[in-house]
Amino acid sequence: MRSELILSTYNNPRSLALCLESVACQRVRPGSICIADDGSGPETKAVIDAFAAAHPELTVRHLWHEDRGFEKGAILNKAIASSEAEVIVFIDGDVLIHPDFVGRHLALTRPGRFATGSLIRLDAEATAAVTPELVRDGTVFDRRWLSENRAIRKLSTWLKTRPFPVPVMAVLDRLSPVTRALCGANASVWRADLLKINGYDETIKYGGQDKHLGVRLNNAGVKGVHLRYTAPLVHLDHPRAYADPEKMRRHKALIRAARKSDVFWTPDGIAKG
Repeated sequence: MRSELILSTYNNPRSLALCLESVACQRVRPGSICIADDGSGPETKAVIDAFAAAHPELTVRHLWHEDRGFEKGAILNKAIASSEAEVIVFIDGDVLIHPDFVGRHLALTRPGRFATGSLIRLDAEATAAVTPELVRDGTVFDRRWLSENRAIRKLSTWLKTRPFPVPVMAVLDRLSPVTRALCGANASVWRADLLKINGYDETIKYGGQDKHLGVRLNNAGVKGVHLRYTAPLVHLDHPRAYADPEKMRRHKALIRAARKSDVFWTPDGIAKG
């Protein structure tokens, strides 16, 4: 099956460069990489160009639109629409993915079934300490390093580091009582299923757009499975100046309404109207 990794980014070139280092370390590589850029400046383009030049064996495309504020849903819809892949793996440009990350997603995702995971969050100090070398040698996924950098404070986070063999962790994935709510920084979906629901609702900005997508996938009969404990992902800290509490309350109301209905199509998605 053809696969594509769609990576969303906005004006965070340092995190993007580190993220791409982790992408290059994948044991199972995606067929192509799409960097869905929500209006970043030339520093981001320079990072992408340098990565593509350093890895000619990888197919990299840079999809950009003008900065109009937080329009992640719109650029992701353009990426979905223009993709030639059958299955799409989604991450954000501020995460580091374990070398088995893409392979695990591709092993689980099926037509009518999406896969989604979770995050191990670094604070600002730990984020500043991350280097390309720590990504390439896998230190950023090491439990001791994560613990020393204050990232492991609960049993559930420790389990996200995949402390036991994958078959054992896969059982815990299936047993996890956590709702299979789609996490846009750690998800994979069959492209045909995304087209079935018309992609992201572009009226939903920061705060809830991924959950809303997941609810509509459920309404369309596309159910989620966990790789919460089998696809480690480390999140780099960053400010969120675009967070608007009033809009986030509106988005939560839209998610609640979607859960109570059987509606899965959005008129404000890939196709308009």
